[in-house]
Amino acid sequence: MIDVSVRGLTKAFEEKKNILDGLTFQVQQGERVGILGRNGAGKTTLFRLMVGELTEDRGDIDIARGKRMGLISQIPRYPEGYTVEDVLKTAHRTLDEIQARMEQLEERMASTGGSRAELEEYDRLQARFQRMGGYDTEVQRHRVANGLDIPPAMREQLFDSLSGGEKTRVNLARLILEDTDILLLDEPTNHLDMRACEWLEDYLLHFRGTVLAISHDRWFLDRVVQRVVEIVDGKAQLYNGNYTFYVQEKRRRYEEQLRQWEKSQKEAARLQKAADDLHLWAFMGNDKLHKRAFSMEKRIARLQAAPRPRQERKLSVRFREQDFQGDEVLVLDGLRKSYGEKVLFRDVTLTVEAGERIALVGDNGTGKTTLLRCIMGEEEADEGYLYTGPSVKSAYLPQLVRFDDPDRDMVDTMLWEARCTPQTARDRLAAFGFRGEDVFKSVGVLSGGEQSRLRLCILMRDDINFLVLDEPTNHLDLVSREWMEDALADYGEALLFVSHDRWFIEKFATRIWYLQDGTIQDFRGGYGAWREHLARQESLRQAAREAQRKKEPRPAGKKAEPNRDRQRQRAERDIEKAEAALAAIDAEMEQNAADYQKLLELGQRREAAEAELEELYRLWESLAD
Repeated sequence: MIDVSVRGLTKAFEEKKNILDGLTFQVQQGERVGILGRNGAGKTTLFRLMVGELTEDRGDIDIARGKRMGLISQIPRYPEGYTVEDVLKTAHRTLDEIQARMEQLEERMASTGGSRAELEEYDRLQARFQRMGGYDTEVQRHRVANGLDIPPAMREQLFDSLSGGEKTRVNLARLILEDTDILLLDEPTNHLDMRACEWLEDYLLHFRGTVLAISHDRWFLDRVVQRVVEIVDGKAQLYNGNYTFYVQEKRRRYEEQLRQWEKSQKEAARLQKAADDLHLWAFMGNDKLHKRAFSMEKRIARLQAAPRPRQERKLSVRFREQDFQGDEVLVLDGLRKSYGEKVLFRDVTLTVEAGERIALVGDNGTGKTTLLRCIMGEEEADEGYLYTGPSVKSAYLPQLVRFDDPDRDMVDTMLWEARCTPQTARDRLAAFGFRGEDVFKSVGVLSGGEQSRLRLCILMRDDINFLVLDEPTNHLDLVSREWMEDALADYGEALLFVSHDRWFIEKFATRIWYLQDGTIQDFRGGYGAWREHLARQESLRQAAREAQRKKEPRPAGKKAEPNRDRQRQRAERDIEKAEAALAAIDAEMEQNAADYQKLLELGQRREAAEAELEELYRLWESLAD
């Protein structure tokens, strides 16, 4: 069954400049599709057309009848005074209406006994309420909020007081709780830390509905999507696989198109020579050969008119490195930083050596950026000291890029900050994708990704041997991320970076600093090895808990009773105990709503308890029959 059908979609915001130009594709029910394309290709425009926020110029968008669709980039307006908890509760508005109607019927039946129609309506509503999970709404809210890093303190805040990223997270949680049939996700991982990204990926992998995701997170795309729709020149190019398949298949298609183009140009050259010969022979007395030559030249014109296949330009410049004398680039000894009673990190004692590539990871708000600012001298630590080698020359790319004069254009900014010639400035800007009249734009009007690229371009003027990056791939599209990775590929000196881009971490990190609960765990190895290490630790903890559980004394079992009635009575007692145990687990889940790991463990116990209760119900039914 087709959930989404897009046919001949055309949309323009300027005359004769179609951002979408005949876009056509289909999405089957339950598919997870990645929507790719350069910034400005029309991806977000497509989503806004699908939800009716914009109107198409031509073409059709058909959504399967009865399917509910939600877009996370749309943040609805809520009544003044709404807290985050109030916003999350709006996801269960239908259940609240059902419950209110059930309470009305209960009051009426308690006073008058209730008519047959009222009893039947109550039974229908109760069955629907239970089928929609009405008795588990609190647990669902806790599970989703914890998974998306929405702590209890944030849930008490006013929604209007949140940042844009926090509002996006809350809106995503609300859509998940609504159990939407078709999810439109516009950069869903932009404001999530690694733990929340992994939670979202697991959710989407088990989501029964349809997902269309715009994302530059290659790890997310590789793990979640089953098919890719790339928007190129307003049209759709389809790839039946995840991101890795898309990259390989796109390269294969380009190489095949290039071979065909080169073959056609050789054929055009051969035909041109033949046509020239025919014209020569025609002048020697055979006029009919002119007609054959003219026909041949028409074919030559068609072959020569075929455009050469294009490929995205690669970055053509590299970081220059300064020869480093010595082993220690950076030494941290007993570093501590706090704001009021909140301790971000304490007793940080670490050493960075030449050539190391270190990824500083951790949940949002743990103090990663603050640690980088302390290392770069932009903030002072409360305790401890740090030392950099005498020949260390560092460069810093902050998460939020700012320029001294936002009104300067890019060329003047390069001349002012990089102290280079105009030709060098133009060459470096071109290498980072700034060409033509774009270089005369004011830096203040550039997007966040463009500002990061410009700052990186300026950094490359220096001979550096210690590079510090804070979320370097934030706001960059896939092409720009690959540019940055190309720039870093041959950089062999020390690198320290904060990132939630797991693809970037996997590619560059040789060492992981994991900041959690104010301390840093130092792991010497890449991202994949670190994840395996965490998985092994969790397995050991689970094995220890299981061993402890087996050691606990169990009540002695009773002999089987041959009498069917006595067996049925025993089954009824067991059902009562199982129901009580299930209720106890639910209560414990509510008490530990802020503990993500505890909720996971309790969730597994709840599933086991539900399975046991179902088995007891089946046993009781067989004995009753």
